[in-house]
Amino acid sequence: MPFRSYPRRRKPAASPELFGASGEAWPQDRLIAHIDGGARGNPGPAGYGVVLQDASGRAVAELSTFLGHQTNNYAEYMGLLAALRYSIEHGARALEVISDSELLVKQINGQYKVRHPALLDLHQQAKALIAKLEWFKVHHVLRGKNKRADALANRAMDQGMGRT
Repeated sequence: MPFRSYPRRRKPAASPELFGASGEAWPQDRLIAHIDGGARGNPGPAGYGVVLQDASGRAVAELSTFLGHQTNNYAEYMGLLAALRYSIEHGARALEVISDSELLVKQINGQYKVRHPALLDLHQQAKALIAKLEWFKVHHVLRGKNKRADALANRAMDQGMGRT
């Protein structure tokens, strides 16, 4: 799928559904990643799920991985990193990330400091990958708006625990 380059700021396009809260135009050929991570017992058996779509909503890829014994926040970050890596490896220049982890969203947006040493490394990796994109947004949604990514994370945990 071809992607084109964008300046960091663009004049708003004519269609209002392409605007973010700031009025900034969103690239029409961006990838959209719904991400989720979970850990049963926190810490406990952990996994992430990622659903990637193009801007029209067409499915592009689904990713999920069992992570062993980890925390929920670790799993959330691993889902973000998977979405970033997939996007960059497949030539994307623009990525919108949707997560039900308020902590992750606020840390990536610089609203919260990252204090936990294990998350600090993952946060730095994410920021380095984000810097490779020409356009990036991450925002929070309630859990009900992230059902498919949640299902993939749970499937990864089930498989890792030997459940079907």
